[in-house]
Amino acid sequence: MATYTLPELPYDYAALAPVISPEIIELHHDKHHAAYVKGANDTLEQLAEARDKEAWGHINGLEKNLAFHLSGHILHSIYWHNMTGDGGGEPHEKDGVGELADALAESFGSYAGFKAQLTKAAATTQGSGWGVLAYEPVTGRLIVEQIYDHQGNVGQGSVPILVFDAWEHAFYLQYKNQKVDFIEAMWQVVNWQDVAKRYASAKQRAHNLLLAP
Repeated sequence: MATYTLPELPYDYAALAPVISPEIIELHHDKHHAAYVKGANDTLEQLAEARDKEAWGHINGLEKNLAFHLSGHILHSIYWHNMTGDGGGEPHEKDGVGELADALAESFGSYAGFKAQLTKAAATTQGSGWGVLAYEPVTGRLIVEQIYDHQGNVGQGSVPILVFDAWEHAFYLQYKNQKVDFIEAMWQVVNWQDVAKRYASAKQRAHNLLLAP
């Protein structure tokens, strides 16, 4: 059966400097993200052993561990591609991301309103978590989610298309305890081309969520 693997970075460690230092990118990807991949695979092995032995005493903890590590792997895999050294600014039609720009305005009233909400959601996460822009398939609108750890407080069926990592390991070596400064700086490296592609893909797959037969 297939296992999870750590994806390669789409750029070198220094590509996002000065917004994110090379040291942070290396540690974040090679150590933290790698740990979530290992955690997910280890938990799958433990679940397989539990099935073989019909030993379910730790099922609650195993299911929680799988959700934690797998969600961490998925969100980080999106995170790396959501950023580029040539990114930032506001999405516009002239840049080929007009559909995304229109959706942001429709869902949040304006780009400024969206930016303010995601910034606040990411910067005020209690403890460890993420600020996420997600496509919600029931109404077809975009929503902002404040995710605790990697998997808590998430609307079922929503598809993340832009993620801001607000865990301390994402910024502390450079920004110390100033999480809000890191989140504000993140807007300088947003890869709107990647976000727009994820939005288009999420819309195409929206019919997969069946609320009734």
